[in-house]
Amino acid sequence: MNELNKMLAGEWYDFTTPELQESLRQRRCNQARFNAVSFDDTEAYDKALSALIPRRHPSARIMPPFYCDHGHPIRLGKGVFINAGCTFLDGGGITIGDHTLIGPGCQLLTPQHPLDYEERRRPVERGLRIEIGADCWLGGNVTVCPGVTIGSRTIVGAGSVVVHDLPDDVLAAGNPAVVKRKLR
Repeated sequence: MNELNKMLAGEWYDFTTPELQESLRQRRCNQARFNAVSFDDTEAYDKALSALIPRRHPSARIMPPFYCDHGHPIRLGKGVFINAGCTFLDGGGITIGDHTLIGPGCQLLTPQHPLDYEERRRPVERGLRIEIGADCWLGGNVTVCPGVTIGSRTIVGAGSVVVHDLPDDVLAAGNPAVVKRKLR
């Protein structure tokens, strides 16, 4: 198994290998094109966004600027809206369900580094998948940590740091984010 496949499988991988460097190079080119295109030029916008994130529903929209590691491990459902200034470190994969809203400046971070300091000196990491359900709303500047699942119809308050899974139909906020109340 090559290092790119290890990354996509959530295993420890060497991020300095040629195939991963090529994936990053392609993303840099696609990201530069996307961030330079006008949101009002629909044809150029759709083409640039599809090149950056090929696994998205055609109705999903991202406001530039947008930053990610690779792009291809991201899945965006129908009607997803991601506001400006978001960063998705996506090596572990990120899935966002239909009609979910992501506020400006949010960070979705999948990389997990070794806990042992000597191991951290090596160029290895693994990606832990982030899953966000349908009809969610993440307020501005929310950080979602590696391996977190956020249930459908859940709201996460602005500035929160989500370190544990959140169930469906709750309002959560804080650092770390905790459930404040049920919504249904």
